[in-house]
Amino acid sequence: MRILAINWRDIRNPEAGGAEVHLHEILAHLIRWGHRVTQISAGFPDCKPEEQIDGIRVLRRGHWFDANLALPLFARRHMRHNDYDVVLEDINKLPFFMPLYTSVPVIPVIPHLFGTTAFRETNWAIASYVYLLERFIPVVFRNNQFIVISPSTKDDLVSRGIAPERISVVLCGLDHGRYRDLGLERFDRPTIVHLGRLRKYKSVDVVMRSMSAILDRVPDARLVIIGDGPHKRELMSLAGRLGLGDAIEFKGYMDHEALVEYLNRSHLVVNPSPKEGWGLTVVEANACGVPVVASDRPGLRDSVWDGETGLLVPYGEVEAFARASIDILEDEELRRRMSSRAIERVGELTWERCSRETAELLERFQGPEV
Repeated sequence: MRILAINWRDIRNPEAGGAEVHLHEILAHLIRWGHRVTQISAGFPDCKPEEQIDGIRVLRRGHWFDANLALPLFARRHMRHNDYDVVLEDINKLPFFMPLYTSVPVIPVIPHLFGTTAFRETNWAIASYVYLLERFIPVVFRNNQFIVISPSTKDDLVSRGIAPERISVVLCGLDHGRYRDLGLERFDRPTIVHLGRLRKYKSVDVVMRSMSAILDRVPDARLVIIGDGPHKRELMSLAGRLGLGDAIEFKGYMDHEALVEYLNRSHLVVNPSPKEGWGLTVVEANACGVPVVASDRPGLRDSVWDGETGLLVPYGEVEAFARASIDILEDEELRRRMSSRAIERVGELTWERCSRETAELLERFQGPEV
């Protein structure tokens, strides 16, 4: 197949996250299997306008702030001189509405939609813009097939009026060569880790506020926040106001090797987000043998098996996060059982399986019948 992929960021964008990893793994596998792939994404400071990444031809145009307009316009011009069998539109942040720009079959790939969650992250004007554009997805893509990464995202699309038979769920994979149980001893100090981009809507403050109650039962516990982002300064200010000393640490960015070793030595990973497409950091932690406490919200309730690989708690409830964390930290047998079950469960989550299922859907849906 000749495949054109369009998404906000490519894998080398400094802001790339789980959604970019997901798409890149699929595209890289498609290349290995003999398909031809071109990817169009937004530019970033000091980027090259074109380069090859794992065999993928990456074309960069526009900027982060105008990508939803610049990229589809460029894609339309590009497609006048290049033939494709199918277009993969990765709807991560904002839709590009590619069916308005081409007659080639378009298959949207959706990690998750923001909905009202956008208002937790940004000002009302930008959030309203995101919310409004998402409302047009069922209209613009009324004849298209969808690929989503979790049952929760499928439920969201169905609630927006999209027929369930037009939505295929393909679960994410995992880099088992990188994220794995190294057999290391845990830290002497009970260590809770939050891993991910520090954005306001991720609600990291919830687990920070839970530390006071956790320390009442586990006095030497600590919360280690790994990652960076625009909300870091506010979170560090909150840490100072909570007055918990070295019980809350900010580690910033870690390279993969250091991160995997750190996860292997930790006791618990927490994810208090109100909404995820899947929760890639959750299964990465599980692959390292670490149980998880997470919000019982879309995406996370798909990636966490409640009572087996971790515990789900009501979103935003500080006391509930504290109680669940204490239960796992204090009960070594429970922690070991969850660790073993987590490693067993993530074994089925491979990028090859994810990519193969996606390729089969692309082959089925390419052509004029879409």
